[in-house]
Amino acid sequence: MNKFTTTSFIKSKKEGKKISMLTAYDYSTAKLLDEAGLDSILVGDSLGMVILGYEKTLQVTVDDMIHHTKAVTRGVKRACVIADMPFLSYHISVEETIRNAGRMIQEANAHAVKLEGGREVVDKIEALIKAQIPVMGHLGLTPQSVNMMGGFKVQGKDESQAKIILEDAKLLQEAGVFSIVLECVPAKLAKLISESIDIPTIGIGAGKDCDGQVLVIQDMLGMYSDFTPKFVKKYCEVGLVIKEAVSKYKEEIQEGLFPEEVHTFKIKEEVLEKLY
Repeated sequence: MNKFTTTSFIKSKKEGKKISMLTAYDYSTAKLLDEAGLDSILVGDSLGMVILGYEKTLQVTVDDMIHHTKAVTRGVKRACVIADMPFLSYHISVEETIRNAGRMIQEANAHAVKLEGGREVVDKIEALIKAQIPVMGHLGLTPQSVNMMGGFKVQGKDESQAKIILEDAKLLQEAGVFSIVLECVPAKLAKLISESIDIPTIGIGAGKDCDGQVLVIQDMLGMYSDFTPKFVKKYCEVGLVIKEAVSKYKEEIQEGLFPEEVHTFKIKEEVLEKLY
């Protein structure tokens, strides 16, 4: 099976093929997703919430992202791995943006990086692309701006906001991004944006007319119970399976049912006798 690359995103849109993406933050999960044939893996700063237990993504650092991206890329042979640029990693200067993104590529072996924002980050995106670092954009609900937005709210519901998101999508395309995540925007607005640009849109809470979809894997597997967004479809309840398995494990230990003989190792009786 051929590798899915940043150029595969645009090729898929031209051919009318929907793009599949999930988050992953560790080797074992990434390996499973890759073997299942997933097109792309996002090492999202959502790891701050679902892995590290933070209330928001804002506490995630560049070192956190590199640590988890390294683990993911070790488990992947085909999927395109995209690493999130965390809060303050691209806000201070173009030079620091390139340095931080460069670490994602050089140290963590990511294939691309993702930045949140529109016109205000165009200069950073252009600089990254000049430095040969592929960039994915992210518009709509941008979690790193949650304090400015007043919470996790749907974006683009009124005319002025919708117009800005549409304009920003075109600006990001001009800047050279290979794809744009649209998060928590009305489905019809996402459809309009998807039809207005040549690069693919990846929706998360943005309807079926985007060119692809992404979900946080802990959400779609029922492993993260702190909060479940409206747009999440749970494909199974792995969390419940884990709890049941752990409860059974504890019970069998207490009742002397585990470990059984098949789980143990033997020693010759003559060797054992010499120890008494």
